[in-house]
Amino acid sequence: MDLRTALKLGIANLRNANVDAYTLAAEMLLLHAIGRDRAWLYSHHDEPLTQEQAHNYFSWIDRRCAGEPTQHLTGKQEFWALDFEVTPDVLIPRPETEHLIEVALDRLALREVRFGRPQKNSGEGLLIADIGTGSGCIAIALATELPEAQIYATDISSAALVVARRNADRHSVSSRIHFAECNLLDDPSRALSQPFDLIVSNPPYVARREAHTLTREVREHEPATALFGGEEGYELYAELITQAARHLKPGGILVLELGYNTLPAVQPLLGAPIWTNIAVTDDLGGIPRVIAADRS
Repeated sequence: MDLRTALKLGIANLRNANVDAYTLAAEMLLLHAIGRDRAWLYSHHDEPLTQEQAHNYFSWIDRRCAGEPTQHLTGKQEFWALDFEVTPDVLIPRPETEHLIEVALDRLALREVRFGRPQKNSGEGLLIADIGTGSGCIAIALATELPEAQIYATDISSAALVVARRNADRHSVSSRIHFAECNLLDDPSRALSQPFDLIVSNPPYVARREAHTLTREVREHEPATALFGGEEGYELYAELITQAARHLKPGGILVLELGYNTLPAVQPLLGAPIWTNIAVTDDLGGIPRVIAADRS
């Protein structure tokens, strides 16, 4: 069987199973099976698959039809133009989380302008904390953009931290990212005792009462501890913001990702006199996605 025929069959099977983005999923699984990129695939569409490649490909198609995420089958997901390993132990990085990186970098640059200092494009002297790091995608993206910053990444899941460490090694930033297993910033080892310039977090924010509205891929295959923030979805923000106020330097920056419709519950938690310069950034769909504030 040649590649073109295999791709068509994969697309048809996924379409018949009502899989979202079935063409892209079939293509990604075929590329994973043959170990090639998209350009090679479409310039060699008459190449035959080996028996092993065909077996792997159609086995993955069947598992995708049964609800397993494509990213779990390929073991990877792109974020901030970087490839990350993903497993069922971590949340799959989403494109909308890139807004958090953009806001964090913009706020750091603006802070230097406000204080009349030259911008630290290298991140020299900066201490950053990523709370609930999961795959490590936020911490690692910031580490690549700020090559002299020191970053602390926490997660309550030891299994997630194993994946995050491998991703840090993959992108050669493990010497500048320090991982800690703890709940939010409550670290018994006191590794997080120093004040930070920036705290970022994409906390669990899905409401448990809305679990039935999630797609099967998310509901059945992504870790509940990384998804659900309580019955209403926004319960973790109050403690996270309280802890962040204690761990930020004066003038330090807090940047949080928001869930759908969580802004009304979260914004009042960033009140004066502790917090200033509060701003909300919408995602491409017009949904409030990131909230940022400065520690006064």
